[in-house]
Amino acid sequence: MIIEIRTYRLRPGSVEAFVEVMRDSALPLLEDFEIDVLSLGASLDPGDTEQPDAYLIRAFADLAAREVAEERFYGSAAWREGPREAVLAPIVDYHTVVLEATAGAAEALRSGTRRPGSWTARKHLPLRKLGKTAKAFVVTVN
Repeated sequence: MIIEIRTYRLRPGSVEAFVEVMRDSALPLLEDFEIDVLSLGASLDPGDTEQPDAYLIRAFADLAAREVAEERFYGSAAWREGPREAVLAPIVDYHTVVLEATAGAAEALRSGTRRPGSWTARKHLPLRKLGKTAKAFVVTVN
């Protein structure tokens, strides 16, 4: 099994909207294409920028499965005519790291914001600021 960790540097002031469009539009579509999203959100530490980067963590059986899944997804009319523009607009740059992992490691990274195999729990979750001056966001399950 492999895990892909993708980080996104976003335009100023866009992290909340980016996470929302990913959560509400892109993630259900990724599920339709059987891409296993382990977690999505905003970094808790903005690092050297004024706002946090966002991240997406996905799991695949192997590199070949990742390539096939990405070709199917990114080549689809559902992506191109769906949330593509809204997802790409705030992205300044992104970086991807792919590493080997066990199924247990993937499950440990799986966000607690949804039940496995269900986007319903994630779809209507509020995005909340962490205090008045915090620059990070977290998706919570009620």
